[in-house]
Amino acid sequence: MKAAPQGTARRDEIVAAAARLFDERGYHTTSMDDIAAAVGIKKPTLYHHVQSKTQIVIWIHDELVHDLTDRLEQRVADKLPRAEILLRVMDDILGLLETRPGHLRVYFEHHREIPGEEGRVAREMRDRYTETVRQIIEEGAAAGEFRVENPGLTTFAFFGMCNWAYQWYRPGGRLTHQSIARYFWQIFMTGIATGPEVLEGHAASLDA
Repeated sequence: MKAAPQGTARRDEIVAAAARLFDERGYHTTSMDDIAAAVGIKKPTLYHHVQSKTQIVIWIHDELVHDLTDRLEQRVADKLPRAEILLRVMDDILGLLETRPGHLRVYFEHHREIPGEEGRVAREMRDRYTETVRQIIEEGAAAGEFRVENPGLTTFAFFGMCNWAYQWYRPGGRLTHQSIARYFWQIFMTGIATGPEVLEGHAASLDA
C-alpha cells in the first residue's frame, strides 16, 4: 500500500486529535495549545498545517458528509431496494459512533460555525444528502412501498431517530450500533402499534 503524503498524514493526525478533544472537553474549551500538545508538536508547527479550529471543523464536516453521500449515492446507483437503503443509511450514521464519535459530534453541533462561502457549501452538501433520502422516501411512497403522506416531514423523523444517538451511545455497551440501527429501522418502517384499533381516536384528540 502506498504511504500517504506526509502533509496528509499530519492533517489526519491533527483532525483525529482535535475531534477526540472536542468530544471529551467541548469545542469551545479546547484550545489550539491543547490540540498541539495532543499531536505532540509545538503550536507554531500546528499553525503551519492548520489556520484555526474552524478549519478543522470544515475538514471534519466535509470528510463525513462526502463519505455518507458517496455511500448513499452508490446504493441508489446500484438500485438496491429502497427499504434496504434506508436501513444502511441508519447503519452508516450509527456506525460513526463506533469509528469516529468526535467527528460526528462536531458534524452535528458545530456545522453552523462554518463561515461565509464555506458555510454555504457545507449547507448545500448536507441538503444534498438529506434530499436524496427524501427522494427515496417519496419514490417509495409513489411505488406503494411506503405509507407516507408528507415525505419532507417523514425525512425529518427518519434522521431524528438516529442523529441524537451521539448524545447517549457508548461503544462497547450491550447493544451494537448494527442492532440499534435495525431496531430504529423496524420502528420507522412498521411503527409500534399492534393494530389500527390502538390508534383510533387518539390522533384526532390533538385537534380537539
